[in-house]
Amino acid sequence: MTAEQSLAFLVIGAMMVFFIWGRFRYDVIACSALMLAVAVGIVPYDHAFDGFSDDIVIIVGSALIVSAGVARSGIVDAAIQRFLPNISSVRAQLALLVITVTVLSAFIKNIGALAIMLPVAFQFARRSNVQPSVFLMPMAFGSLIGGLMTQVGTSPNIVVSRVRQELTGESFTMFDFTPVGATLALVGCIFLLFAYKLVPQRSSSQVSVHSAIEITDYTSEAVVAAGSPAIGKALSNLVKLGDGGAVVIAIFRRGLHLAPLPDVTLEAEDILIFEGGPGALDRIVSQGKLKIAGDRAPHGREKAGDEIEAIEAVVGSGSPLEGMSAQRLALFNTHNINLLAVSRQGERLKQRLGSIRLRAGDIIVLQGARRELTLFLQEFGCLPLAQREILLGTTRKAPLPLLVLAAAMGSTAVGLVPVPIAFFAAALAMVVFRIIPLRDFYRSVDGPILVMLAALIPVSDSLRTTGGTDVIAAWLGTVAAGLPPAGALTIILLAAMAVTPFLNNAATVLVMAPIAASFAGALGYKPEAFLMAVAIGAGCDFLTPIGHQCNTLVMGPGGYKFSDYPRLGLPLSVVIVIVSIPTLMLVWPLR
Repeated sequence: MTAEQSLAFLVIGAMMVFFIWGRFRYDVIACSALMLAVAVGIVPYDHAFDGFSDDIVIIVGSALIVSAGVARSGIVDAAIQRFLPNISSVRAQLALLVITVTVLSAFIKNIGALAIMLPVAFQFARRSNVQPSVFLMPMAFGSLIGGLMTQVGTSPNIVVSRVRQELTGESFTMFDFTPVGATLALVGCIFLLFAYKLVPQRSSSQVSVHSAIEITDYTSEAVVAAGSPAIGKALSNLVKLGDGGAVVIAIFRRGLHLAPLPDVTLEAEDILIFEGGPGALDRIVSQGKLKIAGDRAPHGREKAGDEIEAIEAVVGSGSPLEGMSAQRLALFNTHNINLLAVSRQGERLKQRLGSIRLRAGDIIVLQGARRELTLFLQEFGCLPLAQREILLGTTRKAPLPLLVLAAAMGSTAVGLVPVPIAFFAAALAMVVFRIIPLRDFYRSVDGPILVMLAALIPVSDSLRTTGGTDVIAAWLGTVAAGLPPAGALTIILLAAMAVTPFLNNAATVLVMAPIAASFAGALGYKPEAFLMAVAIGAGCDFLTPIGHQCNTLVMGPGGYKFSDYPRLGLPLSVVIVIVSIPTLMLVWPLR
């Protein structure tokens, strides 16, 4: 072993130790490892930042934006309420998520399948009052397993088919992978449904500040518009859309004040006074097709930076708003701003929203152009809360995000454009079509995750450039030479699993497949089972968040630590190995 190879193993080994220790944030560790690798000479200066232009970074960042656009559209919430209104068990929800992602991943890119279902996972987590981390890691692992079932399901299958073509003159076909892949998918899904409790419930770092200021007693007003699906139905059906996060505290009908009983039949132009959190209020208003607070659209969109948004603010002591109501102030006509909701600690507000006399300490939700909101807050002595996404009162373009995502996945499925181009274009379309406001575009991208990936790519590649992978291959040949057939096949599978976190999975196949084929030939075996073992090992990185972009995609939203992945991933890897070896030997005989 050369000095460079020793240094590559030492740098990567030290980096893994710090990742598992968890004392420092993962992006800091990755960047430190990159600088150390440059300092000792195993990563050239002119290649130190190649990772920032790598396709994986583009794919993960774009997928996060596309997923945020799908979630923001409200179409996921509507679909769940319509088709799965009563699914409340955590295990039943997990079964639906994991099985759906697994099956979809057999036919479309697994990161696309995962992006489709991420918003559903967050909705289920909110409904069941659990952290999204319960669902996200099993979903990511399910997407990896699902890709094993077909030739197009994952990159390793495509690459290993090409290697077999070069070695034997015959490629694997579309469904040659299905007997083994479907068996692993079935066993893997069953395992995930019973072992999901190994995943720790962690809060995403992206929402921890928002949770600290969560307000659940806003009073808001909405009108049952003509054409609303709520007309002619009981009030309880409408309230169910909020998943228990909001209640109706008053109904006004043609000047009369009605008691908000659950069996009251709603009519057009009924005025409903709600109390609840902004998320629940938004779901009821958007899915029930209600008109919020007079439904007056602020103008001023023609100026750059004047996108319409909603913010939360506290009425300060001595504010001119004290004792004033929105009607008396002529808030919209004078300031081009809508009052969407009011929260007052320790008091339930049952009157019409526009007639509420504001007090110091009231928390209000205001909607308008950013410039006008800023001027209003300064003029009237209001203090904005920590900024978080408020969707109440925003316009939705429900089918458009799914069309954008479908176009991206369809174009990659037929080979029209590469995956990074398709997903980058889809992310851009989310802004161009105003599915995601420009101000929220970069919030959807998890910066620390992308920096970690970009820094790790050249560090991991140093194992190949210094010849470290050749050392591993030689060691494999020595160890496996005296083993029985099942043992030799196991060594190849384990080696592919071990290498893939440090190379991308396609590169792992390119490195390991020729080794596996020549190794099989030296032992007098057919190469197919060994090539399949390489593809399975390269497609099943369950131990780290860096070996596959699906694992990386859920790291930030799930709030996971590096050491969380082996908790579920290690026993799943053992299950995959135990099931794979006899299945491979049965489907692809060695002699």
